[in-house]
Amino acid sequence: MLAAAASVKPSAAAAAAATSKPAAFKPLHLPPLPAAVPRRPLSVAARPLYRQQDPLFVVAAARNDRGAAPPSATADGARPVEVAAPAETARRAKIGVYFATWWALNVIFNIYNKKVLNAFPYPWLTSTLALAAGSAIMLASWATKIAEAPDTDLDFWKSLSPVAIAHTIGHVAATVSMAKVAVSFTHIIKSGEPAFSVLVSRFFLGEHFPAPVFSLLPIIGGCALAAVTELNFNMTGFMGAMISNLAFVFRNIFSKKGMKGKSVSGMNYYACLSILSLVILLPFAFAMEGPKVWAAGWQKAVAEIGPNFVWWVAAQSVFYHLYNQVSYMSLDEISPLTFSVGNTMKRISVIVASIIIFHTPVQPINALGAAIAILGTFIYSQAKQ
Repeated sequence: MLAAAASVKPSAAAAAAATSKPAAFKPLHLPPLPAAVPRRPLSVAARPLYRQQDPLFVVAAARNDRGAAPPSATADGARPVEVAAPAETARRAKIGVYFATWWALNVIFNIYNKKVLNAFPYPWLTSTLALAAGSAIMLASWATKIAEAPDTDLDFWKSLSPVAIAHTIGHVAATVSMAKVAVSFTHIIKSGEPAFSVLVSRFFLGEHFPAPVFSLLPIIGGCALAAVTELNFNMTGFMGAMISNLAFVFRNIFSKKGMKGKSVSGMNYYACLSILSLVILLPFAFAMEGPKVWAAGWQKAVAEIGPNFVWWVAAQSVFYHLYNQVSYMSLDEISPLTFSVGNTMKRISVIVASIIIFHTPVQPINALGAAIAILGTFIYSQAKQ
């Protein structure tokens, strides 16, 4: 029986081993195990772990969000901003210097010009000396190579001739006005130049301005109110300012038509304009006043004022050229709209400074008319652009 039991045990153990053997190897043949291995690298969630830091990926994302970035730009666009900011700041600073210099020189010229005319009421000689000073300054600059001389020909001077004629008339007419009325009144009337520009362009050239007509009404109304309420009104002074407006409008029109295709800088253009205007003005100045009148008036002015009178004449002549030269140079840097706004602000500074320095009596209604006219000029310049 023991032998039988012993023989039974091995067979049972063998049977148990036989039954347990397939169970032990069964997990090795499960189908999910080999299929799960290749799927994991293809997971989309796994890619950002090493692709997020790729610079090309970041730049591409930035381009999609903000538009195409320049090659020199970083991911957040910091470098272009840092490069552009100093350039824009420098440009604005340059324009600010132009405006400040332009206004300051114009105020100084008007003050000395009025002082000269109060002591020496001969506008034709005063106008001639202003153009002569500017011509001498530029000829000396060209001769000493301080400034590059313009390359001009006969056609250039022919096209400049009508501009110079209009400039001469406008310059003398404004000086006549300043000799007869207050500086502030002359500039109030001269702020009506845009109205003359529209009228001349409409009736003489057949052009239509895009600016609404109503934008001119404040200019006309303000000038009329200031003229009616002016305490020291003088018809010669009033007509001088009006003629100056008309002449300068034609000067601008002739300048636009005659200078197309010409490559002359603003500084040299005004220098040539001064030289030609001086040649035109000289014979008329001698005919209208003459050396005898000038000599008598000069002696009287020096006797009353003293040596300072000579300084006044030199200052008004030099500053006339300088402020005009800066204004022409500024046109190379700023837009016409900015120039119009600057010209309006210039008149305000001249009017205020002249009223303070010369103690010009101003009625409230007169000040209101001046404010309306100047504000109308600003509105027109905005509407025109």
